[in-house]
Amino acid sequence: MGDYSKTLEFYEKAHQIYEKALPPNHPDLGFSYNNIGQVYNNIGDYSKALVFYDKALKIREKALLPNHPTLATSYNNIGQVYNKMGDYSKALEYYEKALKISKKALPPNHPDLATSYNNIGLVYNNMGDYPKALEFHDKAHKIYEKALSPNHPDLAISYSDIGLVYNNMGDYSKALELYDKAHKIYETALPANHSHLATSYNNIGTMYKNMCDYAKALECYEKALKIREKAAFPNHVDLAICYGTIGQVYNDIGNYSKAFDFHNQAHKIFEKALPPNHPHLATCYNNIGQVYYSMGDYSKALDFYERAYKIREQALPSDHPDLAICYGSIGQVYNDIGDYVKAVEFHDKARKIYEKTLLPNHRHLATCYNDIGTVYNSMGDYSKALEFYDKARKIYETAVPANYSHLATSYNNIVLFYISSIKIILPMSVFLVQPASGTNVKVGVDDFNITYATIETDSVSNCHFILIDGEYEERQFA
Repeated sequence: MGDYSKTLEFYEKAHQIYEKALPPNHPDLGFSYNNIGQVYNNIGDYSKALVFYDKALKIREKALLPNHPTLATSYNNIGQVYNKMGDYSKALEYYEKALKISKKALPPNHPDLATSYNNIGLVYNNMGDYPKALEFHDKAHKIYEKALSPNHPDLAISYSDIGLVYNNMGDYSKALELYDKAHKIYETALPANHSHLATSYNNIGTMYKNMCDYAKALECYEKALKIREKAAFPNHVDLAICYGTIGQVYNDIGNYSKAFDFHNQAHKIFEKALPPNHPHLATCYNNIGQVYYSMGDYSKALDFYERAYKIREQALPSDHPDLAICYGSIGQVYNDIGDYVKAVEFHDKARKIYEKTLLPNHRHLATCYNDIGTVYNSMGDYSKALEFYDKARKIYETAVPANYSHLATSYNNIVLFYISSIKIILPMSVFLVQPASGTNVKVGVDDFNITYATIETDSVSNCHFILIDGEYEERQFA
């Protein structure tokens, strides 16, 4: 598997024979160009893939009827490369050409028609238009279920693609359910080192990471990496993606040296394999910036965040969620260095995108609300701070596991806010917060003879803070 150099060698030998033996517009010469383009696409050399796919398309446009299915294949191939390069408008243009032909030339339940629907769904997902993505993926999936066997790899791909949309929308339980269905098919239908199986491990790992189960996430990511290292070229983009995901986990658990190691490996590959404004490179810059931010090196963090922002601003639609991630990251740095006006400006840009493109209970939206609340709290605008902290808390309580670290942060933000600003927010109604396990909070407050407030508990369910019209008490529950 994955011996692309040998494949390319034989395809090029065949091509030399075709060039000598056939007229320049012969369909077999088009197939030869297409085969070579496919190899370059598989090894992540997208510029060369485009060159050969385009040569194949020109021959096919001259030699075949306008509605020939092979012409649709060419359009799909070119659309796929543009999608990988982050040129989503071009990708959509070619995918829609392919769909138009497929609708005319094929029966309604043909798998190639499903492929066209699925491809368009992938682009809409990348553009952040999740309802449209689900619409097209669902059309594809219905065809696959009718036309293919239950263990066909294309059906697994369909499950994975739908799972990715639900992941991006923040519905992690639904996403994990779909990823598991895909994985079971891959395990029965494919060799142990197949690239689709690596993608499946990576997808499941991302779900566990989103749910803060870092041990399981790392286990899945490392399984994916082992497959990629055996099957892919050293500079293949998929290998870089594996390095990046592992780097994110190490950053989240505080192992910054390992995080840098993996992110730097990813960066070297992305710089060699992709154009300078590719979204994958932006993601890599953002990841490196996140490690510097976690270490408290704000100048370097801002440098990498701004590199990511410049790429995404050029490559993505103005309301793409990945652009919001950049805005949020930059906003965090400005808050930490005390430039609150800029912090609010960038966080508000992120908020508008998230509210437009994500589900109302998406954790990214909760994180954004929490970040905005933190800035307003730093500025002394306590009513605004509480408004956003409470929005974040409500999302975290419904959308994430009870032991999710951001949920604990949300509770503690509100506890600290109430205790430190009692004289400003009186009178208060009953307010209940539930702290995280092992949390210890000490805050000096003199207004109501409260010298400090402490949360010390072994269980997230047995200790509550209650503030009633300025009176503080602690209650224990069995």
